[in-house]
Amino acid sequence: MQPQRKGVLLVAAAALLWSTGGLGIKAVAEPALKVTFYRSLFAAIALMIFLPRDAWATRRWSSTPAFIAAIVSYAACLTTFVIATKWTTAANAIFLQYAGAIWVLLLSPLVVHEPMRARDATAIGAALGGMALFFVGRFETRGMAGNAMALLSSVFFAALILLLRREHEASRATVTWGNVLTAIAVLPFIDFALSPTSLTVLVFLGAFQIALAYFLFTRGLAYVTATQASLTGMLEPICNPLWVFLIIGERPSPFAIAGAAVVLTAIGWHALSGEPATELPAPD
Repeated sequence: MQPQRKGVLLVAAAALLWSTGGLGIKAVAEPALKVTFYRSLFAAIALMIFLPRDAWATRRWSSTPAFIAAIVSYAACLTTFVIATKWTTAANAIFLQYAGAIWVLLLSPLVVHEPMRARDATAIGAALGGMALFFVGRFETRGMAGNAMALLSSVFFAALILLLRREHEASRATVTWGNVLTAIAVLPFIDFALSPTSLTVLVFLGAFQIALAYFLFTRGLAYVTATQASLTGMLEPICNPLWVFLIIGERPSPFAIAGAAVVLTAIGWHALSGEPATELPAPD
């Protein structure tokens, strides 16, 4: 198999695994923080098995402010995404979080001193308009709170990417210890009782939807460009709400569908018109 094709297939497999997150979170009746705890617990264990020990056990980054801030951002991103998926539709949660790429473009000049170009500003403006569409239509307090939580999750995701720009080699350690921190942080707020069905789903979410997907993604990045990885990764926000619709029957609003199309188009156009700002995997 040609290396480029192999890389695309590895990234596509990772994106498809990531896309099952909405379905898994919706499928269990457990509270959001309980789902967050078990998913991150199993993810941390699996990552320590899948990844080489020196990828996560090293102390090289453990005391740097950027690494500490990165794992906190990662933990906050995971937690807010699960809450958002419980409170609003899977489509709204994933597309609003995926808009973190836009916050990266917006904040890069301030945080990492990367200049903003005309195409950056165009993509930001279009995507912000698309995000606004998620908040149009029938008003439901819980749904709107879920949308707001998903938007907050996208900010934490953007913060994670910006922080890892300074220590890109620490990304695997960040994902591993970020899951450890997540599990520890929500531990005081949960009980440990789980039905066999919930346990099975949560093991899948941790070991496969997060850990194995991340492992495949990092392998795939060795063979493809960042642009190819970004575009192939769009399978995640497309398939995530599709699985939920096909299996659970949850249907996003027409405004949300329109907003998703605008956001994806803006990010896709930005990726195709030059090297994308986001090169790291989504931690959802």
